[in-house]
Amino acid sequence: MSERLVRWLIAAGLVLVLGLVNASIWRNESLLASGTLVSLELAPVDPRSLMQGDYMALDWAVARELRQRLGQDLPASGTLVVRREAGSSRAGLVRLDDGAPLAEREHRLAYTVRDGRVRIVTDAYFFQEGRAADFERARYGALRVGEDGRALLVGLQDADLGWLGPRGKQP
Repeated sequence: MSERLVRWLIAAGLVLVLGLVNASIWRNESLLASGTLVSLELAPVDPRSLMQGDYMALDWAVARELRQRLGQDLPASGTLVVRREAGSSRAGLVRLDDGAPLAEREHRLAYTVRDGRVRIVTDAYFFQEGRAADFERARYGALRVGEDGRALLVGLQDADLGWLGPRGKQP
């Protein structure tokens, strides 16, 4: 192979990688800007592992409810349906997605099962070292959810859906 061709292939590969990274960033930024705010209740986590350094272990009440309803019959990945309360971002589990049209205030939410645990978005929330006290009152995880079920965790909220963190406002 000529040196010129090798350089061209390296350059093309770099452009492709940068394009893919930028497309992923754009998708996430679009979801943050236009996704619907949905607040899911956090399930209690073993207090010995709740705070570990600069992150908080998360578990979701809807994930536990889904496991209780379906047990071993739960597919390894899929989409569940949650419904927001009227006038609130607070949401709860309705059903496993069966492809039926969504009712008002219902949203699809993707999940995967890994090591026997239902994973929705993430199982950890990272914050600045030394800020654990800011998040001790966390009762809800706030997500931006897209129509396709993709979601991003945008922050933690207290029992009244107040934003937690050093500034106490929506991230």
